[in-house]
Amino acid sequence: MIGLKQIFTWWNKNTIGTFLKTLFSGKFVGSDEFGNKYYKNTKDERWVIYAKDIEATKITSDWFLWMHHTVNDIPLESQKKFNWQKSHTQNLSGTNKAYKPNKISKKNKFKNYEAWKD
Repeated sequence: MIGLKQIFTWWNKNTIGTFLKTLFSGKFVGSDEFGNKYYKNTKDERWVIYAKDIEATKITSDWFLWMHHTVNDIPLESQKKFNWQKSHTQNLSGTNKAYKPNKISKKNKFKNYEAWKD
């Protein structure tokens, strides 16, 4: 059931417009491992209803390709993945889990620049 909070704020899963569009013209086509649900209609418009927080980087690469009409085949969980492929993670920039390269130590510091001499 859609709550009052969802009606007036877009950051709580979906808006009332998306809810009505999904209800009346949306055809469920699948979901990913994060619980996001993917829909399309007869005009081949495609959209996602996020399971938790609305964050575009939570869409896996397979579903991203489908959402942007790069491929027409609906991604299947049974598709073979290569052993070198990592599992999908959302963009963690701005969080405590963001990637931070090792700082350059004083030993590895670059030498001072010398200007050309005539």
